Amino acid sequence: MGASQHIEEGLEFLPKFDNNGLITAISQDAATGQILMVAYMNEQALRLTLETGNAVFYSRSRQKLWKKGEQSGHVQKVKQILVDCDQDCLVLKVDVDEGQCHVGYQSCFYRAIKPGTTNTLELIAEKVYDPSQAYKK
Repeated sequence: MGASQHIEEGLEFLPKFDNNGLITAISQDAATGQILMVAYMNEQALRLTLETGNAVFYSRSRQKLWKKGEQSGHVQKVKQILVDCDQDCLVLKVDVDEGQCHVGYQSCFYRAIKPGTTNTLELIAEKVYDPSQAYKK
């Protein structure tokens, strides 16, 4: 089996991190199928996620590990991790409570491009929590 075929069809988990040492990780509500957020993991975040069962990401803006829910309390309990064909993207099927987006929505995907426009967004969801209460410092 060639190297590419081994990655694409083999049963060994060989995550392909990019030049910055990151892999894309999409969180999906295990119960509803709703896409909650897109983030990144470095090798340590992925290892901690696998070891603890709680989603851990790498914050590119803060340049540090980010344990989902460490401030807000809105953790993601990982039920299953899907790996794409070339092992450079992950889907985390997670159990969640309300509010996975830091601005108060269940999902970070709370807007859509308004039909018939090219540059206008419309809200497609309601806020489910008050972020000023969840992120008190």
